[in-house]
Amino acid sequence: MTDDQLPAGTTAGQAMIELLWDPPPAPRRGPRQRLTLDQVVDAGMAVAARSVDELSMRKVAQELGVGTMSLYTYVPGRDELFELMVDRAWRMRELPDRELPWRVQAAFHAHEAWRMYRAHPWLISSNLWRMPLGPHVLDVQEDLYRVVLLTGLDAVTVVRAAGLIESHVFGAARAEITDTSVAARTGVTQDDYYAARAGFWGTYFSEQRFPSMLRLWNAGGFDADNPDGDWEFGLELVLDGIERLAGGPGPG
Repeated sequence: MTDDQLPAGTTAGQAMIELLWDPPPAPRRGPRQRLTLDQVVDAGMAVAARSVDELSMRKVAQELGVGTMSLYTYVPGRDELFELMVDRAWRMRELPDRELPWRVQAAFHAHEAWRMYRAHPWLISSNLWRMPLGPHVLDVQEDLYRVVLLTGLDAVTVVRAAGLIESHVFGAARAEITDTSVAARTGVTQDDYYAARAGFWGTYFSEQRFPSMLRLWNAGGFDADNPDGDWEFGLELVLDGIERLAGGPGPG
């Protein structure tokens, strides 16, 4: 929806904020509406769960068994619907016990993010730099800032550190979800992919060109096959770095 399609004095951004924070109630007069905004958002999430690339107002209308144009009564378009879906997904994230040390609370936030991405894989299509200004997204972000503030770090570093925690989980989740999606679509697992290319090692791989890789291979460096362990290892490094900046374990 463009600004010239909205009521006078209202911008598309303002309209989106109202949908997130103060969605209009069902009208008391006139024809009874068949749907609610919550049902439209639920249908959008159902479509995205099958394929986020297919998310469109037409597909959502088909999911609900209504005409496409009827959806514009509830939401301006596909992009606005996606923002509502993201905020809805973030609602599932629980908050940590405030009595725990900051590092334990920060790790809890990271594990909740990981759980959320696994429950809603389509979220990897969201933009961490343009998150919806919705109540559920902001509640989680507020609490994560609170946790990192316990370190005593300055404001800029707190914001960067909190963003780094979220970005690390997002990147790890995106890698796993993308590989799982490719395997489901092609029927080729990661092991199958490399097995089909096994001839590379005897033909093109050379110790002179890749000595570090060979050393690590011989030492078992590539034997780990636990994605959870990989992302959790990275998380611990991130938290180690934040703790070092703070000069040791933070208060509380």
